[in-house]
Amino acid sequence: MRLNKYIAHSGVASRRKADELIAAGKVNVNGAVASLGCDVNEGDIVEVSGRIINPEKKTVYYMLNKPVGYITSVRDDRDRRTVIDLLPDVKERIYPVGRLDYNTSGLLILTNDGDLANRLMHPSGKVKKTYIAEVKGMFHISDAEKLRNGVDIGDSRKTAPADVEIIKQNNSTSEVEIKIIEGRNRQVRRMFEAVGHEVISLNRTAYGNLKLGHLKLGQFKKLSQGEIEYLKSL
Repeated sequence: MRLNKYIAHSGVASRRKADELIAAGKVNVNGAVASLGCDVNEGDIVEVSGRIINPEKKTVYYMLNKPVGYITSVRDDRDRRTVIDLLPDVKERIYPVGRLDYNTSGLLILTNDGDLANRLMHPSGKVKKTYIAEVKGMFHISDAEKLRNGVDIGDSRKTAPADVEIIKQNNSTSEVEIKIIEGRNRQVRRMFEAVGHEVISLNRTAYGNLKLGHLKLGQFKKLSQGEIEYLKSL
């Protein structure tokens, strides 16, 4: 088994993050610093940051309604609150699928299924994420059209076309639903900034066809078998 897959199956991190840990020299196999792309055989001892890890035998899947004020990480070197703190009774070593920034709330998937997490986070997956944004100023049809066509947010390329619907507005603020298939850093906020609107609040309400429903802020639930199968079908 490839080392990054072994780490992902151990619930430590996604394969992408596992590669970063390997590249940083934080992973040892049988006492030696591991290299990217190496394989793990039965009986090998794998350590991450000095801790021996083993693949999880039971895969679990959760949906969390993340509040503002938590970082989307397993741990933080500055002792900030993480989303894992909101699931204290979960015994398995889970980690979030993708990210919601510190000031964004809403739907977040957490699991120890490294293969699924890796597929869902890969850019080729194009899973549609739905957000409700409250922004400053009156949001015009012309602003929506710009987002639908893609905008420059300071990266190497324009954003992919987005689905945009104006929910309500007045002279000072507007509420807008936006659906995107990408996951660049602070992307939704930067998209609205690109058309002249600062985001006041941002909430992710759906991940593909999965919706928060009646899940309250800070609460989590196990995904149903149907929801798990849906994610695996993406």
